Amino acid sequence: MDDDLDQLSREQLVDEVKKLRRGIREHRDSTRHELCWHHPALWGLLPEKTDPIPVVPDWPQFLQGCLRYRESLDEQVPDAPRTKEPHRAPGGVSGLSFGEATGS
Repeated sequence: MDDDLDQLSREQLVDEVKKLRRGIREHRDSTRHELCWHHPALWGLLPEKTDPIPVVPDWPQFLQGCLRYRESLDEQVPDAPRTKEPHRAPGGVSGLSFGEATGS
């Protein structure tokens, strides 16, 4: 799968490592509502060009996963700063309310 690396020069390998580190740091530095988004740019750093379509859980199962993820943040980083800032879609538009998102 990574045979392409065998053909790269030291300089090309260093460039590749720097590119991957930038992508990992960008993902690592995601915060607030960015943590919940689909991140195709991260796997776009891989040489194989594919655009996998995710299997999307139905709303109840999806929200269970969101809640579990948020609970895991309480467990793993209990002293992380908190915010009451509402979700804002790109461009500053407010996100959907819980009722709108679930169709309630």
